[in-house]
Amino acid sequence: MVFSSFLPSIILPALLSAVGVEAHGIASAIVIDSTFYDGYNPSYQWKNPPPTVVGWSVPDDLQNTFISPDKFSTPDMVCHLGAKPAGAAAPVKGGDIIEVQWTPWPASHKGPVLDYLAKCNGPCETADKTKLNFFKIGEAGWIDKASDLWAANVLTNNNNSWLVRIPEDIAPGNYVLRHEIIALHAAGNANGAQAYPFCFNLAIDSKGTANPAGIPATQFYKANDPGIKFDLFSHPTAYVIPGPALYSGALPVSQTKPGPITATATGVYAFTAAAHVRAAVTTPVAAVAAAPTTLVVAARAASPAVPQATPAL
Repeated sequence: MVFSSFLPSIILPALLSAVGVEAHGIASAIVIDSTFYDGYNPSYQWKNPPPTVVGWSVPDDLQNTFISPDKFSTPDMVCHLGAKPAGAAAPVKGGDIIEVQWTPWPASHKGPVLDYLAKCNGPCETADKTKLNFFKIGEAGWIDKASDLWAANVLTNNNNSWLVRIPEDIAPGNYVLRHEIIALHAAGNANGAQAYPFCFNLAIDSKGTANPAGIPATQFYKANDPGIKFDLFSHPTAYVIPGPALYSGALPVSQTKPGPITATATGVYAFTAAAHVRAAVTTPVAAVAAAPTTLVVAARAASPAVPQATPAL
């Protein structure tokens, strides 16, 4: 027993140190209406029990690695290496802005930032990622040629965060937000582009009725697409953002530095009705500092396997 409890204390610092050396990033959390929802970190697989979060788990991504073009047609392209559905969903309304938080993203890793949604047609917590069809709700690429400013640089400059707005016209329900950076620093070489997709479950409340058609993430890009095979260092004059066309109902958002976080929450279990979407337990930030063990939420019927909403201690 002593050995089993002692082992994670050795593994976790070593793991986190190794991850830091790699200098890539992960999309680690989201913030909605000043409320923080934790995403996934590969170190969570050594916690017992693992925390319930809104980010899809990627336990195989131990070195903050990427998906290369020769793997674009594999299931790993959906939500990253070996991704599995998150255990909760963040409640959000059509028209709301979501802040996606990253661990530090290197300035040298220039490239586009893209956002997609896919409706789960049931709880996203049990979704089959290979059956998700995504439509694009946000994209940004080479923003300023004179200063060589890319979307990924803007993300870095804004405290490693990116804003995406949920369309107002889509039907309510359970959706997966697929957020992605494509790093182009080695994309002049064959198989050199680096895709970093991460996913979060959303329970979207909306007055809309649209159900946009989508395509599987495995069909987004080809290795020789002009936005994938791209040489940053050959004095290019233009850049074509890869992937499907932007959804007609996509809403613009100005990229700014994030505001303060005032509460934290785990999320809800799927979308059931509008009354439930804002039912996530939230804890004021001041209370979190004193009692960091909040975060138990569910919006479905009582079940031994699913804890019910619990107030902050």
